[in-house]
Amino acid sequence: MTFVFEKGPSLYKHAKNFIPGGTQLLSKRPEMFLPDLWPAYYKKAKGVEVWDLDDNHLIDMTTAGIGTCILGYADDDVNTAVKSAVDEGSMATLNCPEEVELAELLCDIHPWADMARFTRSGGEALTVAVRIARCATGRERIAFCGYHGWHDWYLATNLSDGKNLSSHLLPGLAPHGVPKGLKGTAVPFHYNDEVEVEKVFAEHGSELAAVVMEPSRYTNPKPGYLEKIRELANKYGVVMIFDEVTAAWRMNMGGLHLKYGVHPDIATFGKGTSNGFALGSIIGKRSVMDAAQNSFISSTYWTERLGFVAGIATLQKIRRENLHEYLNHIGEKARSTITEIAQSHGVPIKYLGHNPLSVLSFDVEDELKSLVSTLYTQECLFRGFLASKPFYPCLALKDEHIAKFSPVADEVFKTIGAGLKSRTIESLLKTRAADSGFKRLN
Repeated sequence: MTFVFEKGPSLYKHAKNFIPGGTQLLSKRPEMFLPDLWPAYYKKAKGVEVWDLDDNHLIDMTTAGIGTCILGYADDDVNTAVKSAVDEGSMATLNCPEEVELAELLCDIHPWADMARFTRSGGEALTVAVRIARCATGRERIAFCGYHGWHDWYLATNLSDGKNLSSHLLPGLAPHGVPKGLKGTAVPFHYNDEVEVEKVFAEHGSELAAVVMEPSRYTNPKPGYLEKIRELANKYGVVMIFDEVTAAWRMNMGGLHLKYGVHPDIATFGKGTSNGFALGSIIGKRSVMDAAQNSFISSTYWTERLGFVAGIATLQKIRRENLHEYLNHIGEKARSTITEIAQSHGVPIKYLGHNPLSVLSFDVEDELKSLVSTLYTQECLFRGFLASKPFYPCLALKDEHIAKFSPVADEVFKTIGAGLKSRTIESLLKTRAADSGFKRLN
């Protein structure tokens, strides 16, 4: 089957005249996948199938909506609940009761937590959590590890050193527009480096409002590592915040910290919690969360009904389907199948991270990495599959989809293998290499 990609790339080129940066989300920029050729927009999405503006019928082997649609696109059970809420009114002068139900549900899943607040996104949830921590402690500095969004509190670390964030998932995040008065308020440390985090607490502990980190992203914590940070937070009176926006629900029922047995003071959620509908959640201990009443934290659309309804329906289905076990199974099957095919053509690859939350890495020379990964995306796209380095399976991804992808992967890795052997990878690309971090587009 021949695939033609014209309308999407054309609309995106037009969009950049009206939308600074082209899209609302860096991770959806076509330049991050296949510059000038990525279809960019969709008409319809269902399960793991996507129809673009040229009516190409594509199977999504990437991240299911940047990790949001953990059940798959347009899940029937979630959509049914949301459609009913739309008909009954998604907004009113009064509050919707579903926000209370969702708060209770999240605290039931996480017995250490007593209270919840809600936003519309994960980044907002982290910013609210930081505000609460600062209010509860009367301190300003934040120690952090990993990626936690676009807000000032986080980007402020690059005021001290423009390279502070380069090793925290996304390079190139300049602090332009962030008040210079925030310099020194965000202190980074690296995951699994116990010596470094102890040094951060020793130097700044009495000034820290919070320590913010993911329990895990692509690597399990070393034995005792999370426990050590919990111990340090207790010692210095620092609020421990776990960012569960990406990892939650994939490896276990609830936040990943439950699997490791280390409880924070606050945990934040987003993405998969509501299967593509806008919702961010902050849960925490009453002793910390109650400080939110002493700070103005308020927004009209945080009360909109659809996110709460979607969240309840999604969490009920996650629990009913024992989702984490399925994602581990289907993720492992996809990874092992692709790895075996790649190796058969002499293409050295490996997957980093957990089966339900991973990233494909090409073990080639540094100057070839971006070229090879872009070629992988290009060749998969021309055969009807959306594919990139990150891979987050969802409930809708089935054995039949992996079976369909297998012969495609065989052709794609055969092409890559031949290109590596002949040193002609760049000549096989029909566009330039994809971007790997933030950059100004025009």
